[in-house]
Amino acid sequence: MEDLVLVAIGAFLAAALTVPAGFGLSTMLTPLVLLLMGPHEAVAVVAIVHGAHNAGKFAALKEHVDFTAFRKYGVWLIIGAILGALLQNQVPQEPLLAIIGIFLITLPLLTMSERWTGYRIPEANDRIGGFGSGFMGGLSGHQGALRAMFLTRRLPDKMAYAATASILALCVDLSRIPVYMVFRHEEILEHLSLTCVLVLSALLGVSVGKRWLHSLKSDWIHKGVMLGIVASGVFYLYEALG
Repeated sequence: MEDLVLVAIGAFLAAALTVPAGFGLSTMLTPLVLLLMGPHEAVAVVAIVHGAHNAGKFAALKEHVDFTAFRKYGVWLIIGAILGALLQNQVPQEPLLAIIGIFLITLPLLTMSERWTGYRIPEANDRIGGFGSGFMGGLSGHQGALRAMFLTRRLPDKMAYAATASILALCVDLSRIPVYMVFRHEEILEHLSLTCVLVLSALLGVSVGKRWLHSLKSDWIHKGVMLGIVASGVFYLYEALG
């Protein structure tokens, strides 16, 4: 019972924090859900909570969505998500997490170096970011940090960033959840009550997170996102090497 309360509170706080950040719910929630079930079941359950959370964020912020960015990323996200979900039980996650972890630690440093080098990451790589984000989301549930690394560069406005991140993440969730339902329906049904509690906690967190989004300065959010990306990279490396 204590573990259930802990996970529910964790879902609420993670959901609130990740509205302005645009990512991080899976990274924060998955370790808590692992207290109650195995890793493959945890990925599927967190995906459902993640989908409900993103649907709530999209409903709250839909008027701010940048549909140009959505079209640029969306197709590649969906392709990557379906492929990653299909390969979840067949591809070892550790090497991929290590590669993405190194990438997430390195890329913010390249972004900071633009001030004195003049180098700018080409926009064509947005497609790579979209596919990579979707693929890692389907494979391991960790999709947001890679997407945020590309998306923050194109959408400096905090409202447009948060809103567009929510619908892009929702596309990944709607692509991978049916695959999980086909291959892991028994485990999902077994944990249905827990999933409903976490969904409710996440939706309550959205309302708090929206207020934080309005009150925080864009510069603070951007710096927080960059810090979160590096922290996610370190976490991915830890998972890969641990």
